[in-house]
This record gives sequence, structure tokens and C-alpha cells, in this order.
Amino acid sequence: MGRSQGTPPRAEEFASVFDAYEVRTEDDTVLYVGEPTIPGQQLEQELWPLFRERGYELSVQRGYKTDEGLPLSRGEYVLVAEPNSTKIDGIPRTNLLLFVATIFSTLFAGAIFWYQVPVFSEPWRALEAWPFVVAVMGVLGVHELGHYVMSRYHNVQASLPYFIPLPTYIGSMGAVIKMRGKIPDRKALFDIGAAGPLAGLAATVVVTAIGLQLDPIPAQQAAVGQAETAVRFNHPPLLELIAIATGATEQLEANSIHPVVFGGWVGMLVTLLNMLPVGQLDGGHILRAMVGKQQERLAAIVPAVLFGLAAYLLVVADGVDSVGIWAMWGLFAVGLAYAGPADPIDDEGLDRKRMALGVVTFALAALCFTPIPVEIVELT
Repeated sequence: MGRSQGTPPRAEEFASVFDAYEVRTEDDTVLYVGEPTIPGQQLEQELWPLFRERGYELSVQRGYKTDEGLPLSRGEYVLVAEPNSTKIDGIPRTNLLLFVATIFSTLFAGAIFWYQVPVFSEPWRALEAWPFVVAVMGVLGVHELGHYVMSRYHNVQASLPYFIPLPTYIGSMGAVIKMRGKIPDRKALFDIGAAGPLAGLAATVVVTAIGLQLDPIPAQQAAVGQAETAVRFNHPPLLELIAIATGATEQLEANSIHPVVFGGWVGMLVTLLNMLPVGQLDGGHILRAMVGKQQERLAAIVPAVLFGLAAYLLVVADGVDSVGIWAMWGLFAVGLAYAGPADPIDDEGLDRKRMALGVVTFALAALCFTPIPVEIVELT
């Protein structure tokens, strides 16, 4: 259920910190034009709980323009109060279209690359790859739904997941949600950040364990036997631990696995990359909640580590095929670090239980790391 819209605060209720000489209403948005009596950042922290209690999101702006592009103020401060609602209005068409498109791109990827189905001559046979689709879409969807559910729990406005179709070996670039509301405190920031990777890892473990009990696809094995080269997806420690727990080590060592296992591999890679402690990635949210503003100093190291790993694979190790992955994410990390983390309104520290859970979450993400995730090997 979404937070019901209440009555916006009257200007007299916060006159001690903001002298509002004009109040306007644009649709459901309430605008207070005036001058603060305390610094702007402190003003937002001071007034946010009051507006939040009344069902409004608050932002402090200068030089606000109306929907028609006309300036409401030319330098004065404006308190912008917008209704805070976590309700979904109507059918989220964009989310639905992207979801369907990703199903098709994942089905195409699974049929072509994993099930070796001649989709151009027998397109109906692409449906044979449905287990691959369920595995990949499952781990990606559960990850994002973890964020979404926890956002609603903390009354932070967030969209449903946007899936990103891409016809590669995976069939998707993942999924994202958009958080439009501000984060009330470090506890909410931690819960929202950690819910995604923990939920996604739970789905990943289930998918991987099921996949390891399935027989390899004969068509895939035949194609590998006829090829001179192959793309190898190396196993992170978590995948090997699941294989040990399920008694499937021989199958894993022979690199003869069902495509569903690759869905688990995707979940591990997604978890690892999202847990990089930089910017507004999941790891950045969690670390910001755990250590406060010190997170920015630690985040500045992340690009250097990723570029260093890429250089090591290129110059020292035989891992040139994975250089592009780490170099690309090094560039992403530069931009994410520059953009900075999400800052909660209340910056009070976390409790010990969440601190411990944060350490566990980073440790689980570390089990998803392998320095050479992908390589091209010659078959003899």
C-alpha cells in the first residue's frame, strides 16, 4: 500500500527556519518561495521529517521553473513539496514492453548459443530454450525485486524493474529500478542496497543447484565437439561450492553443464559487479550506509583496482579475453565515483546487526569473483 497524501504543512509551521512569502500549488505540488534562516543543507534535514510525515517529498531549489518553463524565482529559495506515493498508477507499459522484449532476446540467445536450435529455419523450436529464459530472467528479476520490495517497505518511491534486452550469450544486460524518492536514513539505504544482492544470490544458488542436476544438452555437446575454438565461462568459487554441496563436481570439472547453470553464473557476475563499492551501485549504497562519507575515499580506489586487474591480465597473466570486462567497468567506476553516492537525510550510524550483515554480503560477493570470467580456448 502507498502512503496516503495528507495536508501539506502551513508556512507558519516552519517559519523559524524558512521565511516563506509566497505559497503556490501546481497540480499536487506545493511550492514555498522565500529565504531560509539556516544553511540550505541543514534546512532540508530540518524540514524533511515534517513533510515526510504529511506524505510529501521535499527538495530545496533555487531558480525554480514552472512546467511551462517560466521562472517562478530568479534566485530565491523554493521548497518543492511533491506527494510521496509508492502506488503504481495504471499499467507500467514501458516496464512491460522491456520485459517481453527481454524474454524474446533471452530466448533467442538460449536457442542459438546454448540449445543449438536452427531458429531461422525452425523458429518454433526456440521455445526449447525456456529453461534458460527462466533461469536468467529469474536471477535478474529477483535481484531487482529485492530492491523494489525494500524500497516500498521504507516508503521510498521506486519504479518496477526495467529489463534491458541484448541478444548476446546472456540475452540481457540486466535490469534496473529507478528510485525517485530520497533515502530517509542509513538504515533504509542499507536495507534497499543489500536486499537486491542477497535476494539475487538466493535465487542464484537455487538455479545453479537445479541446473547441476540436469543433463547437458546433447546438441550443445555435439557442437562443441565439432568446433576448433569455444568460449569458456570460468567458475567462481561460489559455483564450485554449490557443485560440492550437490555432488556435481565431476560434471563441473568436465565443463559439461546444462544451460540453466549458466543462469546461475550470470547471477554471480551480476552480484559481483553490482557490489563494487562505488557510486550508487548496491555496494556503494551498502558501504555508504556502513562507513558514512568515508565511502567516497574508498570508492576512489575502485577504478584503479579494476584498471590494475585489466593491466595484470594483459601483461602478466594469460587472460587477455577478460581485459575488456575490467577495463570497461573501470571506466564505469570513474563515472560512478564522480557522480557520488546516495546521501540519506539522517546520517546516524548503523546498528551492529546491519554492520555484520554488510560484511557477510561483501564476503558473499567476493565468492562470485574470478579474475578471468570469460576466455576463448582452442579445442583439441
